[in-house]
Amino acid sequence: MPDCVVRAFQAALAEAWRFVGQTAPNPAVGCALLDEAGEVLGVAAHHRAGALHAERLALEQARQAGVLDRVRTAVVTLEPCNHTGRTRPCTEALLESPVKTVWIGCADPNPHVAGGGAACLTGAGVTVRWLAQAPNGAALAARCAALLAPFAMRMAQGRPWITVKQALDQHGSMVPPAGQTTFTTPDSLRFAHALRRATDLVITGTGTVRADAPSFTVRHVEDHAERRRTLVVCGQQDHVSPHWLEQANNRFDVRFCPDIRELPALLAETPALWAMVEAGPTLLAALRAQDMWDDWLTIRQDASGADHFSVTTRHATALPTTPLALFPEWARCAEE
Repeated sequence: MPDCVVRAFQAALAEAWRFVGQTAPNPAVGCALLDEAGEVLGVAAHHRAGALHAERLALEQARQAGVLDRVRTAVVTLEPCNHTGRTRPCTEALLESPVKTVWIGCADPNPHVAGGGAACLTGAGVTVRWLAQAPNGAALAARCAALLAPFAMRMAQGRPWITVKQALDQHGSMVPPAGQTTFTTPDSLRFAHALRRATDLVITGTGTVRADAPSFTVRHVEDHAERRRTLVVCGQQDHVSPHWLEQANNRFDVRFCPDIRELPALLAETPALWAMVEAGPTLLAALRAQDMWDDWLTIRQDASGADHFSVTTRHATALPTTPLALFPEWARCAEE
């Protein structure tokens, strides 16, 4: 795989990552366009459901910039769609452009349309290359798979990807010191809020609500504009204060789940792709017992006050497929 294609995939992934947490129920997708010499002419991503898909937006931006006629290669993190939804097929847009080669990071995981985009392009004479088949493509293919993991989970199991975040002090306790709401470092706090920003849904328990009256808002990092998420509270509604619930309803679509066994069905009713669990040890133990999680992020503080990150995933492969791998902090998780 040429270096220019490597750089294009890196740019497409970075652009798509900016919109993770805003595209549901659609996946986050990035696209880069190159000319014959390998120069990147433009990079775009899908912003939100109903907006242009990454390929169409990239091509439109190239047209507006006056460089569309120079485009020869498209690099896409996900197989271009070949069906009409809220927008027309991306294969159609690519075939109407000067694109001669399309590099694809991941196949479409939707079982009803898988392979249709690549087959359509190939049948029309476009050269289709798969990132995973390139000798030097494994690491980038894993990053594309990480970006797609929440959508792939929705397609495979009908529910969002579930990430558990658990902070522990040097003694293994989740309870902050008296008068504090957290004991993690400012960097870890920013990481936690960046994770909130990337997810579509928060899962918590009535015990956490009673103990902390958490707002679950995104702070310390800039949130997506006008983003309204879903908040699922495990337990009975009458176990939380009416005042807290009133405040929560102003920010979230609040759902209660009295029985943990009903959680998968409740999650399936939402459009969420990625759910984050912020709860106490009782709910975490119940989720673990039910195997109702996909990756588990642990932030453990040592005696000196330094935080150490680790991630466990139930979908282990040779390379990480967890969407947490796209955070800058992943390097620390992998090392520790």
